[in-house]
Amino acid sequence: MNYSTADAFLSAPPPSFEIREREPLLSFVSDKYLSLILTVVIYWGVSISFHVIDTLDLLPKYRIHPPEEVSLRNKVTVLEVIRDVLLQQLIQTITGIVLTYYDPPDYVGMEARDIWVLAHKLPYLSLPVVSLLYYYGFSIMKITAAFFVLDTWQYFLHRAMHNYKYLYRTFHSRHHRLYVPYAFGALYNHPFEGLLMDTLGAGLAFKLCGLTIRESLLFFSFSTLKTVDDHCGYALPFDPLQIIFQNNAAYHDIHHQQFGIKTNFSQPFFIVWDKWLGTQYKGSRNARDAAVTEKNEVEKKDK
Repeated sequence: MNYSTADAFLSAPPPSFEIREREPLLSFVSDKYLSLILTVVIYWGVSISFHVIDTLDLLPKYRIHPPEEVSLRNKVTVLEVIRDVLLQQLIQTITGIVLTYYDPPDYVGMEARDIWVLAHKLPYLSLPVVSLLYYYGFSIMKITAAFFVLDTWQYFLHRAMHNYKYLYRTFHSRHHRLYVPYAFGALYNHPFEGLLMDTLGAGLAFKLCGLTIRESLLFFSFSTLKTVDDHCGYALPFDPLQIIFQNNAAYHDIHHQQFGIKTNFSQPFFIVWDKWLGTQYKGSRNARDAAVTEKNEVEKKDK
């Protein structure tokens, strides 16, 4: 803005503008496709990091389960998990391409005009505050709303998957073969469930909240990061995601145990639906206790 003071900017006529298509973050790929690529890169990048931590036993005191429980209690092999996750990511990528094919590109060039209009609608705010609101505030509000839409979609579908035996046996029971969650098993689902709950849920949040392509890139990337972290198998007191969100690895791990399987349906961000509808786990048991109990039961059977 070529104005020396805020007063000069506000007292001048509305700035002229020339709309143009936003330049992509990377010159060799559009932001649409970058958002699809990033979800896969983030998923496997973070998962491999946690796998290295597991393999080298770098953070043993923060494990939710002892390492031997992975083979003792889980009912699916690592190769089966990787296969199904790759299938879901293929479906997710194809669906994303289809859903965004006709979306218009993001446009820029009208920022000064929009800020001028907004400043006149909100005269009680200073121009720097209005500018921050325009450039960052609205995006934060839209992305937060998208978090809530995705949470709502997933809560009620997730709960239905547990309340109706056919849905659980046919679809959702696959995910619960992982009694001891680990990072790259976060998207281990039946393909139909993965499409319905994760892919279409995120797409619905994107559309309903009117996210721009750049905002959707942040939304999809952060959702992926959060989902992997929720299944990482570690209660990390220094993990920002686990500090900020009550819905974290320890919270979701309870849902993977027999004593908590009918509770803690909320995912991946907030726990408000569990609180509002009385499905938050209220007991005192934890995953370590469950692991010891099941280990003792297996040992008794072996004898």
